[in-house]
Parts: sequence; C-alpha cells; structure tokens
Amino acid sequence: MAQNKQIRVLLLNDMEKLEKTLFRVEQGFELQFRLGPTLQGKAVAVYTNYPSPGDSFNRHKFRALEWHNPTGREDDSDKYCKLDLQMAGSFQYYFGYGTDHQRGGGCIVVDPILRVGADDHILPLDCITIQTYLAKCLGPFDEWEDRLRVAKESGYNMIHFTPLQTLGLSRSCYSLADQLQVNPDFSRPGQKCTWEDVGKLVDKMKKDWNMLCITDVVYNHTASNSKWITKHPECGYNLVNSPHLKPAWVLDRALWHLTCDVENGVYEAKGLPALITGDAHKNVIKKILLDDIYPKLKLWEFFQLDVDKAVQQFRALLTQGVNKKTTLSNPKVHLKILQDPEYKRLGCTVNMDIALETFVPHSDEPSSVEECCTFLEKRLKELNEEKRRLVSYHQEQAVNCVLANVTYERLADHGPKLGPITRRHPLVTRYFTFPFKATTLEVEEEMMHQPDKACYFMAHNGWVMGDDPLRNFAEPGSDVYLRRELICWGDSVKLRYGEKPEDCPYLWEHMKKYTEITAKYFCGMRLDNCHSTPLHVAEEMLATARSVRPNLYVIAELFTGSEFLDNVFVNRLGITSLIREAMSAYNSHEEGRLVYRFGGDPVGSFVQPHLRPLVPSIAHAMFMDVTHDNECPIQLRSAYDSLPSSAVVSMACCATGSTRGYDELVPHQISVVSEERFYPKWNDDADPSNAGVVNLQSGIIAGKQAVNKLHQELASSGFLQVYVDQVDEDIVAVTRHSPNTHQSVVTVSRTAFRDPKKFQYRSDVPPMCIPGKIEEVVLEARIVERKPFSYKKDPKTINGMPEYTVEISEHIQLKDSKIVKHTVGTSKGHVQEIEFKNLTPGSVIAFRVSLDPDAQKAVGLLRSHLIQFSPHFKSGSVSNDSAADALKLPLALIALKLTLAELSLLLYRCDAEEQEDGGGCYNIPNWTPLKYAGLQGLVSVMADIRPKNDLGHPFCDNLRNGDWMIDYISGRLISRGGTLAEVGKWFQAMFVYLKQLPRYLIPCYFDAILVGAYTTFLDQAWSQMSSFVQNGSTFVKHLALGSVQLCGIGKVPKLPPLSPSLTDVPYRINNITKEKEQCCASLAAGLPHFSSGIFRCWGRDTFIALRGLLLLTGRFLDARNIILAFAGTLRHGLIPNLIGEGVHARYNCRDAVWWWLQCVQDYCKIVPNGTDILTCPVSRMYPTDDSPPKPAGLMDQPLHDVIQEAMQRHVEGIQFRERNAGFQIDMNMRDEGFNVSAGVDLETGFVFGGNRFNCGTWMDKMGESEKARNKGIPATPRDGSAVEIVGLSKSAVHWLAELHKKKMFPYQGVTVLRNEPRKWTPAQLSYICCTASDAAPYGNHEMLSYESWDQKIQENFEKLFYVSGDPNDPIEKHPNLVHKHGIYKDSYGASSPWCDYQLRPNFTIAMVVAPELFTPQKAMTALEMAEKKLLGPLGMKTLDPDDMVYCGVYDNSLDNDNYNVAKGFNYHQGPEWLWPIGYFLRAKLHFSKIIGQETYDKTVFLVKNVLSRHYLHLERSPWKGLPELTNENGQYCSFSCETQAWSISSVLEVLYDL
Repeated sequence: MAQNKQIRVLLLNDMEKLEKTLFRVEQGFELQFRLGPTLQGKAVAVYTNYPSPGDSFNRHKFRALEWHNPTGREDDSDKYCKLDLQMAGSFQYYFGYGTDHQRGGGCIVVDPILRVGADDHILPLDCITIQTYLAKCLGPFDEWEDRLRVAKESGYNMIHFTPLQTLGLSRSCYSLADQLQVNPDFSRPGQKCTWEDVGKLVDKMKKDWNMLCITDVVYNHTASNSKWITKHPECGYNLVNSPHLKPAWVLDRALWHLTCDVENGVYEAKGLPALITGDAHKNVIKKILLDDIYPKLKLWEFFQLDVDKAVQQFRALLTQGVNKKTTLSNPKVHLKILQDPEYKRLGCTVNMDIALETFVPHSDEPSSVEECCTFLEKRLKELNEEKRRLVSYHQEQAVNCVLANVTYERLADHGPKLGPITRRHPLVTRYFTFPFKATTLEVEEEMMHQPDKACYFMAHNGWVMGDDPLRNFAEPGSDVYLRRELICWGDSVKLRYGEKPEDCPYLWEHMKKYTEITAKYFCGMRLDNCHSTPLHVAEEMLATARSVRPNLYVIAELFTGSEFLDNVFVNRLGITSLIREAMSAYNSHEEGRLVYRFGGDPVGSFVQPHLRPLVPSIAHAMFMDVTHDNECPIQLRSAYDSLPSSAVVSMACCATGSTRGYDELVPHQISVVSEERFYPKWNDDADPSNAGVVNLQSGIIAGKQAVNKLHQELASSGFLQVYVDQVDEDIVAVTRHSPNTHQSVVTVSRTAFRDPKKFQYRSDVPPMCIPGKIEEVVLEARIVERKPFSYKKDPKTINGMPEYTVEISEHIQLKDSKIVKHTVGTSKGHVQEIEFKNLTPGSVIAFRVSLDPDAQKAVGLLRSHLIQFSPHFKSGSVSNDSAADALKLPLALIALKLTLAELSLLLYRCDAEEQEDGGGCYNIPNWTPLKYAGLQGLVSVMADIRPKNDLGHPFCDNLRNGDWMIDYISGRLISRGGTLAEVGKWFQAMFVYLKQLPRYLIPCYFDAILVGAYTTFLDQAWSQMSSFVQNGSTFVKHLALGSVQLCGIGKVPKLPPLSPSLTDVPYRINNITKEKEQCCASLAAGLPHFSSGIFRCWGRDTFIALRGLLLLTGRFLDARNIILAFAGTLRHGLIPNLIGEGVHARYNCRDAVWWWLQCVQDYCKIVPNGTDILTCPVSRMYPTDDSPPKPAGLMDQPLHDVIQEAMQRHVEGIQFRERNAGFQIDMNMRDEGFNVSAGVDLETGFVFGGNRFNCGTWMDKMGESEKARNKGIPATPRDGSAVEIVGLSKSAVHWLAELHKKKMFPYQGVTVLRNEPRKWTPAQLSYICCTASDAAPYGNHEMLSYESWDQKIQENFEKLFYVSGDPNDPIEKHPNLVHKHGIYKDSYGASSPWCDYQLRPNFTIAMVVAPELFTPQKAMTALEMAEKKLLGPLGMKTLDPDDMVYCGVYDNSLDNDNYNVAKGFNYHQGPEWLWPIGYFLRAKLHFSKIIGQETYDKTVFLVKNVLSRHYLHLERSPWKGLPELTNENGQYCSFSCETQAWSISSVLEVLYDL
C-alpha cells in the first residue's frame, strides 16, 4: 500500500440507512467498508453498483465485494472490503446478511477530475471561478468570442451558458422549443450555427484560454409551442393520461373567462375594473370567485356520487336477495366514496358489498328494504357533503393563492406591475394549454371528455413553495393545481416520464439524445429546476451523460429547505457542487459566516492521517456573489458593495462565481425571459461612454480580475485553511493559510450594504493585528466615482453604470499603500499591527503574510525532522546540517533501546503512580488533569480534538498560552535518566523549534510531534511481544498494550525480592540508598484505584490477568518473576491477596493460590521449556507460618516444593487467624471474619473453606454501612466449595498428575491422615475455624495420589453441582431452593444453602480450566441460560436479575438504610463485571465446537458481536483500556476502575482462542 494513499473507512452498522447522509471522496482514494459492532460475526455481504475494473457503469447492476482480512484471524476488527475509486459519479452500496440483503446502505459521491489547457492540466474544484451568460444575449455566433472574452479578461476560468437550444415563444432562456437544435438566433443568413461550431469554440476556449464551459439541461418541461409535444401529447400531463386534473382544468378555464370578462368591462359595475389598484379591488375579486364562479362550477361534483343512482342499485340488489349478511366481514372497513378514475361529474361510486353488509334489512318485507335504502341514502348524502366541504377548503386556498398572485404581479413594489388585466396579461397565469379557439365554458367542458381534444390540454410547469421536493405535484394524490398553489410558468409544459422508459418511450429517448449532445460538447451541466425534476429521470439522464463524458461536472441549485433533502439529490445524482449565493446574506457578518461554512479547515488545523474514518460532509459549494435568476445586488444593497462582497466570496475555499453584468455594474436584473439586448464586447481601448464595449476600466472588472486570480492561486497553492474575522459591522477580514508553507493571504473588505451616499459610515476604522511578516500588499482596490458619466439604459446593449470604476494597485509594498497607514514600530513579536487611513466603504486590501524569518526557519527545520514519521512534511521542510545531538538519530533507533517497563512509564502511568515518584499528571486549567502522565494522556485528548479540528479546546488554549505542557513532557523524561532521558532530550530538541513558531501553530505541530513519537513507541512495544500480538489484528495489538499500561516498575519495588541465585533478574541502583536493588515489573490490578501503594498488587487479580497480559504477549521473564515472587510469600499454604511487598501481606483469600497454580501450569505449557520454572529457586520469606520475614536467599526451595506445600497444606486443612486481626488491617470486618479456613473434602475431592463472616473468593465485598446494618457482613461469603475453585483445583491436580507421569514433578500426591476413615465436613471445619481452635490431626498417614484426587473431583462434580430440576433427584439436598434448572451451582455446601443455587457466572471459569468436568450438552444448556440472564453489553451480570437481592447499579458512596445496596453492598450482586465474560465466551467456543458446526458458527457470531463492543469501548476510552465493571445494561459506573488488568486479559484470551 502506498504510504500516501488516502484511505477512508466507512463503518457499517445494522439498520443504518444513510441515503440522506453525504459522503464525498476524490478519485484515487481507497474506500474501505468495515463491520461495526452490530454486524461483527455475521456473514455480511456488501453490494455496490461501482463497476469492476474495466467494466462500464450500470446503476442497476450491483456486485458483491470481496472481504479482506489482513491478519487472517477470526477477529473481525480489521476485516474490510474495498473500492479503489477511479470513476466520478454517485455510487450506491447496500449490505445485508442471511436472506435480508438490505440491512442498510447509502451513497458515495466521487468528484470528477477537470482538465484544462493545451497541456490538459487539472483544474481543482476549489479553483473554479465561473461566470454565467444568458446564451440569447451573446448575439450571432461569429460575435461570441468578443463577448466571451470579457470573462477571460476578468479572470474567470469557467463559463456557464444558459441553454443554447431553440427557445419557445416566451423567449425564456429555460423554455426550449427543441432540445436537439441550436438556437437559430445564433445563425446569420447563409451561415448556420451548428453544434460542431459550438464544440470547436468550447475546445478553443479550453486549450487557448484555459477556460471550461458548462451549460444547463432542462428535463422538467418543454416550451408549450414545441412541435414534438404536439405530435406526442402523451409526454405531458394531459386530461387523458391524468384525468385527476380535470377539476383543476375547469377552474383554470373559468379563471380565463373571468380575465376576458374583466378586460371586456363586464365586472366594472360590480367594482372590478381592468386595472387593479388596491385591496378593494382584491376584495371584489374574492367575492366574484366565491359568489359567482364557484357556485356555477360545482367542482365538488367531480368527487361525489349520484345518490339516487346508487340507492337504486342498492334497492335492486336487496330485492334480488344478493349477499345478505348479518355481520361485517371486516369491521374496520367502512363505506366510503370510490373516486371515478375518469373524473366525471357525479361519477364516483361506493362498494356495494360493504353497503349490503352495513345496511341489512330485518326481513324481506318491502318496508324493511325501503328503511335500509333510506339509511343508505342518508349516509351517501353525508359522504357527498364531506367531499363538498373538502373541495370548499381547496377553493378557499385557491382564492388566497389567486389574490396573492394578483398582489405580487400588480401591486407589490418588487413585482413586475403588469398593469391592466388583459388576455396578454391575464388575472392569473394559465395552468393548462388550450390550443383551440375559446368558446363558452360549457362547450369547453364537453371537450374535456373528448380524448382527441383533451390530450392537448396539458399542465404547465412551475414550482410550489414549501412543497416536498421528492413529491411530483402533478401526479394523482396532489391537489396543487386545484388549490392554485403552483407558481406557474405559463410558457412550459410539465413533462410526464412515468416510472420507466417503457411508460413514455419517445420522451425518454428524446431527452437522452439531448443529454448526449450536451455531454459531448460541454464538460459539465447545471441541472435546471433540479428539485422538481423526478429523481429517477435525472439519474438515468446523468448516467447517459457520464457514459459520454466520465468526468462530468454537475452543479445544481436546490430549494428544498433542508440539508438532508439536499443530500438526497446530491447522493442520487452525483451532484458535484451546489450553488450558494452571497446575496442570501442579510449583513456582512452572515456573508463571512457563509465563507467559513462553505469550505476550508480552520487556520492551524491538525494534520490528518491518510487512513481515517469517512465522515459526513456538506456538498461542495459553488459560492456566487449573485446568480443569474435573482435580483440585482445594486438594487438591494449599493453599487459600492459589488467589489468588497466579491472579494469576500473569492476568499472562500470552494468554487466561486458570478453572472455577467454584475462586474459591469448593470443596475437591474437581466431577465432570463424579457431581456433581448446583447452583452458588451471586450475592447482594451473602450471609452466609458461606449455602451457596446467594456475593458478593465469598466465597473469592477479590474478588481474582479485581481480577486479571481487570487482565488485561483490560493486554491492551486494549497491555501486550504480559512479564518474569518468580523472586524466591525461592515468590515470582514478573511485569512487563507497554507499549512505547508505557512504563508497567508489576509483580505480585508469594507462592505457597503447601505449606499454611502445615503448612509453615514463611521470614519474611525479599528486597527488590525496580523500575525507574521507582511511581505506585500497583493492588491488594494476601491470603488470610486468618475464624472461626467451617468447611467442611461442602452436599447441594444446590456450596459452598466459608467459613473463607477475601480482604483486598484497590485503587488505593492506596505509603505506605498493608499489604504494603510503604517506606523513604524508597531511590530510586536510575531504580530504586526496596522492602521487604516482610507478603507472607505467599497474598499478591499489583501496582504501576503509569511512567518517571522526565525519562525519560518524553525518550521522548515521542524518539518525536516517530522519527515521520519510522514512524507507529508517534505513540503516546506529545509535540511538541517546543524541539528542538536539528540536529533541526529531517528527516534526509532533511540526507541530500540527502550524496555517494555520503560515504555510503560513513557506512555502511561496514572496520577497515583506518578505521585509515588513525586510527580503527577499534567493538569489543564479550566478543564481536567490528563488521564496519564505519559504520552497516552496527551494522545487520548488529541484523538478527540484532531478529527473535529477543535482548536478552541482548553488543551489547545494551554498550548497556545505557554510552554508548560511542552516542558512537562521533556522534563519528566529527562529526570528519569537512561534511555528515557535520551527520549526526553529528543523531545526537548524538537520543542526548541516548536517554541519559535507563532502560538496559533503550536497545537498542530505539537500534535504532529506527539503522534509521530507515539506511533514509534507503540511499534517498539509490539516488536517486543509475541507473534500472536505482532501478527494480530488492531484489536489484539491495542489490547496487548494493556500489558504495557498495567505492568511497570515504580520508585518502590512492589514485589518481594527474588532469590539472588536466580538469573536474568533486573536490577537498578536506588537513587536514595545508592545500593543495588531488584526492579521486577509488577502488575497493577486496575487504574486508577488499584495502581499504587499496598493496593497495586493483588494475588488474585495478578494471576487471573497474568496469562493474557504476560504469557500471551510473550513477556515470559516478567511472568516468571511475578510467579516466583508470589511463591516466595507462601504461608499457611496460601499466597497473599494483598502482597504488600511480602512484609505487609494479607492471607485472606482462598482462591489466589489456585489462580497462581493455574498460571504456573499456563507458563509451563506456553513458554518454550516452560517446565524449567519448576526447578527455579524460590526464596521463602516465611519458611514457617510463624516465622518473621526472611531476606532473599536465606532459604531457597525449588518451585515444585512450594507447589507441593500448597497442595499438602490444603489436604491437611488450613485454619489460622490473620495477624494483627482487627481495625488496623480491616476497619469493617467482624472478629469472626479474621479466622481463615480451607481444606479438601476427601470424599469428593472438592476444596472448601470460608465462613459466613468472610469472603475468600473474588466476590469479596464486605459490608461497610452502620446505617443499613450490613457492616462486617460479607455480601457474598461463598463459603463451602466455590465452583471456580473446584474447577481450578481440578485443573491443578490433573496437571500435577500428568507432570509426575512425565517425571517432571517429583511428588505423586499428598499425604492424608486417616482413622476409620474420617474427613472434615465443611460445616465442621467452618465451626472449628470460626472458634479459632486448633484441630489436631490424628490417625495413620496415607497417600492420596493426584490422579486419585483428580478422579474424585471428576466423579462428583457434575453429580453435586448440576441442577437438574428433578424434584425427585435423591442427590439434590434442597429441591425446594431450585428456581432455575439446567444450570450449575455457584457453590456446594454453603452455610446458607440458598447461595448454592444462585445463578452467577463463576461456573464458566470451571468450564474453561477444567472442561472435562462438564457434559457438553448440559454445559451448553447452562451457558444458554447465562447468556439469556447474565450477558450484558460489556460484562456479565454477577447475579441473576430474577434474584430478590439483584441490583445492577453500584454506588459505593450511597449510605442509606437499604441493606442490599448501602455503601456498595451490591458490588457483586448484579453489576456487570467484564472479566467473567471472557470465560463465558471461551466456554461457549469450546463446547459449541463439540456440539456441532452449526452451533459453533452461531457461537462465533456471538463472540465476535460481543467483542466488537469491547473494541469500540477500547477505541473510545481515553484510558485505552477496558473497565472493571459497568452498571446494568452496560451503563457507565463512576466507581469502577477505568482500565482493569483482568478485564483486558480475559478478552485477549478469547481472541487467542478464536
């Protein structure tokens, strides 16, 4: 994969349908589809209509994409399918699984590549500067060049022509009589203009002028006088194919006759003359419509039925005895009027079956029949009345629309003021064509039902304000024509395509030819009236166009009123740019906001990685100062605003443009309908008084040329960053900045929305501070008035206002400026202050700004050192021959010397860990301390800031405001000495350059340094790990970093010293004593709560986590040292829970020793020659239970002896009272709880122990609340034989038996004492230990082999732990306590028998470590119950939700009188712990494989799906870890560790099993 290749990743999520979300990409990008959490594990197929390489595009042809899995693992986190995007257009994708292929989908819009010039160089989209020409105003074709040259000389590089085809009678640019022929107006006698002629000119402009050309396509309508529509009336909405329009047509004809009557003076006596002058006349119109017209029309009859006829039919059916029923076959179906499809008056009907079922006679008597007929008649009249009311409602709306139309066209100041009502200027625009001689309305209505005539009554097109643009307003179901809501174009017929080409073959074929001609000669299209064009039609036509011209540039102006609806059009049609207009801004502040909105990143933005998520975007903008079909800015603002607003627009980081006439200061709108004059030609020597020619002295052309050139330079040179500053209410400063060279152009525009001749602008202009060094004034210009010229509208030429011109200077020094008063000595560091002296309304000045020379050099040198991380930084870099010594080696070479323990300090360490060394995490003022002192603390914050370029974040503020964070990073590492100090000096040397930059650039370069270094160190960490990690997925690698995060070395060793005779033990010199000391890495249980001091190292937590975090990651030496260090603390046959460096250990847990033994077993199996550890020397800190702590080396034993002692002591029985028992070691425990007991039931082989006042397993919450009276009472004592301990002990004895057979373990078994064989029962031992008395062993010695012990457990486990649910089961001691069957007990022989039967996740641990104990089918049944009841989003519920003490929300701060929850008593009574989920999933994988392939496949899906949620959490967590627990249903728990060793380990183990 090319290092610089841009890759975007789209995460697919189930049922996520993104048709209204816009994803834009460029050609050459790679798009990867990856599975989101809801899809991982499923057999997902992704389909797209993007063609295979070498195939042509067919939007209806979809293909399935091939999945790639770079690691080849079962884990789905890196699996992807991809598209190499080499084709422009819109492409759909969808995905699904199983039989449902449409679970989600969306569109990808790929931008075209535009080329221009003789060398065919690329014209970036943001470089475009376009000018619109009304084609009919270009005159004869042989004069076009002179008129088009105006655009070239004005600095435009693209021309937009309105349609060049034959126009209709109205002469509107968009009413085309023939879509296939060039407008004959362009021809001269004997010199016909053809498409080939147009094509040659377009090609010449492209090659010689470096200009591209686009034109409009009009798909929605055709001119009413089009000859082809007369031959093919089926192409329009006429009264034959659209009879639902008949009522609207009748109304339209009535309004036409009203026009004729008003013109003829018929209504003058009623107060309605032909000339409408005010509201009084409007009121008369309203009265005439409501009182005269509508009552005569009776439009409601088109929607009603003939009651008498229907009743008569009903009576006949009843008399014949048809279909008599006593009940309705469907009570929800009621009698309603069925619309007559032909829309004849009173032609509607009702369903007689429903009528017969509704009105049933009591008998066959005529009176009963008549009674039913009467009821029906009444109901039908009611239904008719409902229709009448509905039509009346439509009629009232129609009256309102007619009056609104009259107001606009005849009374409004901004309207056309059409004058008297005449046939030429009717009361309202006609909605339908009527190509026959007018007669009476009654005769015309008869014609409506004559197909040979009615087919020519076709609906005109128009637009409907506020309507749904995805709805076709001419189709059935719409009342737009009847309600007169259409703003109608009376010169055009709306085209009726139908749903597919077969519905109207001629029209589709005709429009395809039109499209092909357009695409052949023009590089792009503007979709006229896009929002009203049927989407499926536009899709087909654009597919045709792209088959002719693949890199088709498509623009459109949408009026949907919704960005989401805009996106639907952009997505479906592949629109490249949406037209946006500066004239929509109501003041300069809004104009500046639009500049910022429509493109560019903020100045100082972060460097984004080449592989990153595909994020939704807004449509690329074509930002116009004014469009050709909108009002003239001079009329709405002032002539003086033309230049500054153009300058503001030109600074936008998108395509920009204008319309011909704006630059010449034409003081009126150039009408697309009525304008017939021609544009002026270009003449360098033109006189201002000559209306027919223009040059640089005309209007603002000189200024527009300068800002257009500037716009193109900024886009082509990579000035991609934008900053908009509203200096005051009229002054807008826009900065464009290059992130590579760090040059800027700052344009200051003083707008003039109000005419300076009529409004007094403030004379004092505030000074401006511009960061950096002003190299030059790129341009300064202002509109000035010149005399004696004045505007007079020319009859032949579209002329502008000659009394205004632009005074302009380009590329001058600051001292020569006429606008800026430059005061010597105002330069302050990196900021230059300027004062204005002549920035009048209508003025513009643009500065080219570079960095201060020292800063420019520093950034170049800094970029040269950043190249080692990314070639992106080559641009703008300068070679560094005198770099600091620390920078002479690449960072990767320095990193090679770092150990994983050093990387732990470099990357991580939470605040508590850091405080042990006298430091702390960096605290950001007004925000929060970082999570880690190491780089991860910074990178986690930057990972949130970077994608959004959130430069206003307090983190960025802190970097801009001072060097504190920068110095913290380097200083912290330098103080550590060794290789870490080398890294610190590397940072320090890089930061020397950083500190010389302007403060606004500090965040982005700080991020670049940190990210480059961070990824280097991650690579170094992974390189020291196992092949499982190195070749693993991203998920595996990130989980493996938990090993670095949680396994480290502090200032004070946390582990007791190992035997001096042991090899490869790490040492260091103590900074205080200056003596040599061991420095083995220790494993923190979790961060931040269990990270330092005595609470860092827990025996249980360490050995639950050790396999995943140390063995699977390949950290064998660290694993060995931890195993042996804990072995050295063995006492009473137990290893400590809290180790406290050995001297402060607490031996109050029964399970830690078994987890330790499991890890020794795992070590032997995973590590090459792993069984060597069994002979490693262990320095016994406590050779006897009562001995004081001994120094290392005084008494060494091989590990296998220590193991044997642990096993022997358990068989003998363990009972002791904790040392220093009481408040000083546990402020909550009751006195009885300090009595520790454990033993082995020699009948069953089960390990048992504990009492009801202590909690010796991982569920170890001790009550703390006096208020709730649970203080000193364990929430989950789990005394007796806990299921996971039985499983772990089974695993251990089985392993030891196998080792002995292989002569790798010297002991065959353990020695037991027997007398008439006797055993301690759990109850007896519980009593003995609670009373703290000594139990003297007695009887004969006897060997219990490990093989026999193993067999005892095997024989008794399922018999005693499985809950069959059979009430007659003789083995079941407490059948009355069984509330769930098909599960395994949580314990056996508990002092509270109910606890044995509680459903908890602990049995899954036994399933993993000793699967042979379980019958596969029973195991799967129990696992299914656990899945149903206990499985949460991230963890496993620690108690069955059906249990009466279940509570899933853990709040350790809550102290109330609720016994079950006070002070977090429910810690293990419902909250969802993460680490058991690993054992649950591993157990399911194991047993499902035994059951069969189908079950296994389902399990794999479940596993992947669950793990995907962990991956998501890991990626989003600032701690980069998995939490200790969550509250119910995965809710965040503030009392949980944010990252927990055993949580990460257990998930890593699942991935290893996969």
